[in-house]
Amino acid sequence: MNETIQVMLGHRSIRKFKEAPVAREQLDAIIEAAQHVSTSSNMQAFTVIRITDAGLREQLAALAGNQAYVLQCPEFLVWCADLHRYERAAARALPEGEEHRSTTENFIVATVDTALAAQNAAVAAESLGLGIVYIGGLRNNPRQVSELLRLPQHVYPVFGMCIGVPDQEPLVRPRLPREAILHENGYCEERIDPAIDQYNVAMSNYMAERTNGKAAASWSEAMAAKKEAPRLHMREFLREQGFRLE
Repeated sequence: MNETIQVMLGHRSIRKFKEAPVAREQLDAIIEAAQHVSTSSNMQAFTVIRITDAGLREQLAALAGNQAYVLQCPEFLVWCADLHRYERAAARALPEGEEHRSTTENFIVATVDTALAAQNAAVAAESLGLGIVYIGGLRNNPRQVSELLRLPQHVYPVFGMCIGVPDQEPLVRPRLPREAILHENGYCEERIDPAIDQYNVAMSNYMAERTNGKAAASWSEAMAAKKEAPRLHMREFLREQGFRLE
């Protein structure tokens, strides 16, 4: 166990921040860490938009579900999957009149690149004593978010990220037993149900402690509550943004 792994194992979503700003040197280091993430074929298919305008921050917070910490956090970043820049670069080397055709694979690459870069940034921030929380709620209203951020075709907002000095110490959420996620030489179906049983108990105890006994939902109950597929509008939106999903 080293310091880096200890930071990673101590990850908690932070939703309350002190007023202290994130130093410019810290932000620069966080973004540099994001840029040094692994990236497929060196596409670097992500863009980060720092939101410093108070009015814009307020609109984004409302579109993300009125999450107060989007307004309160010292730094708010929007992480975008970006094939626009990649296509602009490729066009310079294509024969005249030949159009670059993005594929479903490229869409996946851009989304993965964005998630990997953001997680590098998250680890970097936490190593500096800062806290973060991801804001997937931006995908509740992706068209409006894209209009506000002037996103061109082939770019979409994947999630936001609040960053700042933590003003709370939430419990570390338990994770699934290792046996559930680490298999060897193939998928081991017989591991799944025992792992779920074990994790249901752990999550129920965690929720009871977190809420002072007001709730004690198991993981199975929490997952069952998600049976209604959220954000079905995303497919149509992505096609409007020019992504090929065939």
